[in-house]
Amino acid sequence: MTASLDDGTPRTGRVLTVLCRVLRADLDGLADELTHRILDSGDAYAAYAAHGVPVGEDLRATCRANLDRVLLVLGGDLPPETRAASLTVATARRRAQQGVPLEVVLQAYRLCGRLLWDHLRAASTEHFGGAYDHELLDVADDLWRTIDRSSARLVSAYRAEEARLRGRDAGRRWATVDGVLEGRARDPRFAAEAARTLGLPEHGPLAVVLAGPGTDEPLDDPSEALLEAGLVSVWHHRHSELVGLVALPDPGVVGPVVAALAPRAHAPTGVSEPVAGLAEVPVGLTQARIAARTVPAGRAAVVALDQRLPEALLAQSPELAERVRRAALGRLLDLPAGERRVLLATLEAVLSADGSPSRAAAALYCHRNTVMYRLARIRDLTGRVVTEPRDRLLLGLGVLWEPDT
Repeated sequence: MTASLDDGTPRTGRVLTVLCRVLRADLDGLADELTHRILDSGDAYAAYAAHGVPVGEDLRATCRANLDRVLLVLGGDLPPETRAASLTVATARRRAQQGVPLEVVLQAYRLCGRLLWDHLRAASTEHFGGAYDHELLDVADDLWRTIDRSSARLVSAYRAEEARLRGRDAGRRWATVDGVLEGRARDPRFAAEAARTLGLPEHGPLAVVLAGPGTDEPLDDPSEALLEAGLVSVWHHRHSELVGLVALPDPGVVGPVVAALAPRAHAPTGVSEPVAGLAEVPVGLTQARIAARTVPAGRAAVVALDQRLPEALLAQSPELAERVRRAALGRLLDLPAGERRVLLATLEAVLSADGSPSRAAAALYCHRNTVMYRLARIRDLTGRVVTEPRDRLLLGLGVLWEPDT
């Protein structure tokens, strides 16, 4: 809104003192005219109304107060105990709190300066027969320099308040997300308020994403990536992890979340199965953490829990998983690294080919007899046969688990 011309000291001799006192005699008329000029200029009315500013009361009252302050400052009549800048700062802060755009506030401020100049000239002509016209030209530079300085003060106060509000809102959002992750959304009142604060559905469906630890930025701009896929999300750094809450359009599908985030991952990242609203987020957080643990350390990948259930079972008990691996692979694990890698790759290829040596050979770009030889070697080292169902299950679990997970 308009702000007072409060910086600097323009020439406050007899010319401005006399003319400003004339204008103050019709302060209400000036306030009405300034209010109308502001509302008639572009989209000002819509901007104020959209941010809940009571135009008929707040806008006119602010116009009147600022015009009064301007005229007192220019006329040299401001009481010495009054801070000239206080009204400008108060107006800037209030408009920032209301969310009125800064450009709209500055436009109103410029209109205030224009109106004052028009009426100062008119007062010289109408009340004094133009006797002060020449003196007004002499003080014009002072007047507009004062307007510019006060405008700069307005901008500074507005931006400072805007930054303070952003920090407050960020703190409130941080505390809200942390409360949701800790399970406070089981309280319906907290859940309803959290949904409003975060812009997420109270009753879901939601997916929880957990990335890291391992890097300062485990995901590049995940919110932007999900928005491009039409998904709304909220992100939160918690301990050494990055946690995201993603609103899902389909309660049974997290594939679009994985697809959107996969190209941006720099650390192991897990995605939960859909959960039914904010109250169930802690369950989703546990699932996402388990899914992330199934990605070998040092690798960057985004995986959904349902795609990694066998690995998830092993990740839940690393000691048991290592025992399964040793029971399945036996002496194969004691071979030199190069030979061990070749045999494990062959075993994985055969398992992926449903036990077919021919299809495994095609995948490995080698002869079928080579695969058969390696399978015999694997049987000798492990005591297990790929064609036996139970042995096949154990071998499959054995190659799934890597000791660096």
